[in-house]
Amino acid sequence: MKRLVFFLLIIGIAVSVFGQVQVPEYRFASGSWGFVGPRLYQNDARAPLAKVNFRVPQSGPMIYEFNARYESGAEDGHGGFGIHLFVDSAYNAASWGAGKSYLLWLNYDEKPLSNSGIPAGLSAQVYRSNTNSSMILADSVDLNEFSYLLTTDNLSQPVPVKIWMDGSTGEVRVYDPTDPDLNYYFYFYIDPKDVPIRGEWVALRTNGIKLSFGLGL
Repeated sequence: MKRLVFFLLIIGIAVSVFGQVQVPEYRFASGSWGFVGPRLYQNDARAPLAKVNFRVPQSGPMIYEFNARYESGAEDGHGGFGIHLFVDSAYNAASWGAGKSYLLWLNYDEKPLSNSGIPAGLSAQVYRSNTNSSMILADSVDLNEFSYLLTTDNLSQPVPVKIWMDGSTGEVRVYDPTDPDLNYYFYFYIDPKDVPIRGEWVALRTNGIKLSFGLGL
C-alpha cells in the first residue's frame, strides 16, 4: 500500500519511489493561505470557498494523515473544512467542486438551508464532484452526539485526521481521532468503466472559518 503523509508533502519533504527528495507543486487557489514555519494557515474567516491545490499522484489504496486546528471564525454559527481526494485536474480559483473528485467534509451550521439535506449543528458530508461547479451529496451524517467536544480547550488543540481510500473499489475509511482502532467506512460508487480511478491533485478547503493544518501534534 502506498502511504501518503499529506503534510510532509506540503512542507516539501516528499520522498519519491526512487528515494529522491522532491518539492511538490502547490497552488493557493482562493482564500488567504500562508505558512508560519511548517504550519499552513487559512486566515480569511469570510472566505466561503477557500482552497489550496497540491499535486499528488494517486491510485489504488492511499492514506492521508494531517491535523487541523480551529483558529477563529465560527462565532456566526457556521464553518467547515474538508479535503478533495483523487482530483483529476486543479482549478486555481474559487469553485464549488474540484473537477472529478471525492470530497470529505466536516461541517458546523446552526441554521443550514432547509432543502440542503444537512442537519443543524455538527455533521459530516461526503460528496462526489463532477465538475468545478457540480457536486452530488452522497451521504450526510449527524454528529451532534459529539458536539459536547466543541469546548474552548479542545478547539485550541490540533485534531488528528486519518483517511484511507482505495481508488480501485471506492472504499473509504475515516479513523476516529480519539481511537485509531475505530473507523467509519463507506463506499463511493465508481462506474466500472472508470475503474481504477486515478488522481493528480488533492485540494484542501475551508468555508467561513480560519484554520491551520500540520503534521503531528
